[in-house]
Amino acid sequence: MALRLTLSPQDHARVSAAVHAAEQGTAGEIVTITADRSDSYADVALWWAIGAVIIKLAALTAFPDLFLGLLARLTNGWLGELSLAEAFEMALALAVLTFTVVRLALVWMPLRLALTPRIVKAARVRARAISYFKVGAEARTSGRTGILIYVSLAEHVAEIIADDAIHSKVSGDAWGAAMAAMIAEVREGRLADGMIAAVGKVGAILAAHVPRADDDVNELPDRLIEL
Repeated sequence: MALRLTLSPQDHARVSAAVHAAEQGTAGEIVTITADRSDSYADVALWWAIGAVIIKLAALTAFPDLFLGLLARLTNGWLGELSLAEAFEMALALAVLTFTVVRLALVWMPLRLALTPRIVKAARVRARAISYFKVGAEARTSGRTGILIYVSLAEHVAEIIADDAIHSKVSGDAWGAAMAAMIAEVREGRLADGMIAAVGKVGAILAAHVPRADDDVNELPDRLIEL
């Protein structure tokens, strides 16, 4: 999956049409959102920088002669015997340099994402999906039938969040086929096709568990939201 997948106006129209078609057989209201990423992971970068400092100081403590020998070569043999204060100053300078280098390296988002554990990314994506669901779908339909399909591109993670009336009738495992259909397309760079595939699968499930009533009205917009 590419870090940034673009969606054309035609793609937006196709997804919106798929949502409209899927809702014809159900009282469920499908909301679709894609986001470049769900978090900045600034705390992850900070912890990596702190971890690098701890490792460097631990190595300095365990192998002082190795570092002193390296320093002597770098100073062309002009390094004399260090006092205790000078040794602490050197350790502090090394710690600051290590922290700065690692923290600056992790300004580059691809590296920061690569060093973020997948479990952390999955948790952040789910938290962001839930926050968007609360704003855009939860309790915004008369029958509590909103459902969100959310894709976070940088993390390569997707979520499906359902409102109470759907959640009480459909187990979370039921969305597996929709997720698989979506991911298969998105991995090939076809984001719109992935969203359309997921919408179709979700619509079929909703039609079976939350069928449309004769007086049903469209309460949430069908358009794809791109963040």
